[in-house]
Amino acid sequence: MRWWIVAAVGTGALFGAASAVAQPIRPALADPVNTGSLGPASLKLEAQPASASFDAFVAGLWPAAKARGVSRKTFDQAFAGVTPDGKIIELTRKQSEFVKPIWSYLDGAVSDARLARGRDVAAQYASTLAAIERRYGVERSVVLGVWGMETNFGSFTGGKDVIRSLATLAHIRYRGTFFRDELITALVILQQGHVARADMKGSWAGAMGQTQFMPSSFTKWAVDQDGDGHKDIWTSIPDALASTANYLKKHGWKHGLPWAMEVRLPRRFDFRTHTSSFAHWASLGAQSADGRRLPQHGEASLFMPAGARGPVFLVTSNFKAIKAYNSSDAYALGVGHLGDRVTGGAPIAAAWPTNDPQLDHGQRRELQSRLAALGFSIGEPDGRIGTKTRDALRSFQQRRGLTPDGYPTLAMLEALRTYR
Repeated sequence: MRWWIVAAVGTGALFGAASAVAQPIRPALADPVNTGSLGPASLKLEAQPASASFDAFVAGLWPAAKARGVSRKTFDQAFAGVTPDGKIIELTRKQSEFVKPIWSYLDGAVSDARLARGRDVAAQYASTLAAIERRYGVERSVVLGVWGMETNFGSFTGGKDVIRSLATLAHIRYRGTFFRDELITALVILQQGHVARADMKGSWAGAMGQTQFMPSSFTKWAVDQDGDGHKDIWTSIPDALASTANYLKKHGWKHGLPWAMEVRLPRRFDFRTHTSSFAHWASLGAQSADGRRLPQHGEASLFMPAGARGPVFLVTSNFKAIKAYNSSDAYALGVGHLGDRVTGGAPIAAAWPTNDPQLDHGQRRELQSRLAALGFSIGEPDGRIGTKTRDALRSFQQRRGLTPDGYPTLAMLEALRTYR
């Protein structure tokens, strides 16, 4: 998980790659919905400006587009008057180091205003959501959670020209050939007539529609729920929500299994247990925070987004299915909790440790570097606390006889500094 939410560098919705099951639907960058916060970005600017002109670059796309079935007419109409967007190029170079802890992120993700809007649209589209749930076996709560997190239930879907955005990023080879491939796929979508050229709007990185699919995600998982012959994730709410449900189903969502349950643990709990059956968790004394009985079947993992002193959750494989949409645990927690609250669920019961001092970017990088120096596999020290860093820190804590919650604190950094 990335526990820190980086501040927004500009407008544009979250986006990402959905080229494989292991990839999120779009690695997070800017998220205008979440009160100007930025999802935990993991992308880097790998490209240098291409030496060839933009027009030559566009012309060079034609053979690949033609091979995918795009007509010359569609190709020429798509690029008519298109020029590079300098604002997008600038966005790729901005890296803010302002971060928010998880509780601040959730304050924005599950705000009173968003809950009110979510409940209104849940009532408005109740029959549609029921039909989608019957068809795909994906609870309406999580579909609403994704819709709310991505575009505030359709109130902001991005106003950028998707072709221009993708062409700009592809031209400078941002992330290698990823955006070039997405651009060609976007042309295929136009060729198939799912959306008019003028209506193909989205984020500055090319994510489209009510629930922000990249073009490759659209071709794999978008569906025609309303039966009009087109997969319209821009203006058809049924199509957009059913496409999201289809995505989650194909990525392992299990009907009837909670994505997570907040739990209370007994004193002197043995935190060395990380993943087990619900029955075993119950035998260890875990109790649901809202008084519900733990499920009798299935297994779950212990999830402590703010350490052992904050709220504690048991998360299931459905939590992983949400993470297929976006690999951030913070995002998945936001989606799940927002959907629960919109559909009548209770707020998180335990208090967040809001008075705990937070590590800054440099301290987080130092923590990662010190873990790496001890032989733990954490990837490149980048100041973003992900699953590898959390697992490595948990192992280090176990080695030192500390509570293995994987939570990066000043005390843990000091312990690493003095460890010999």
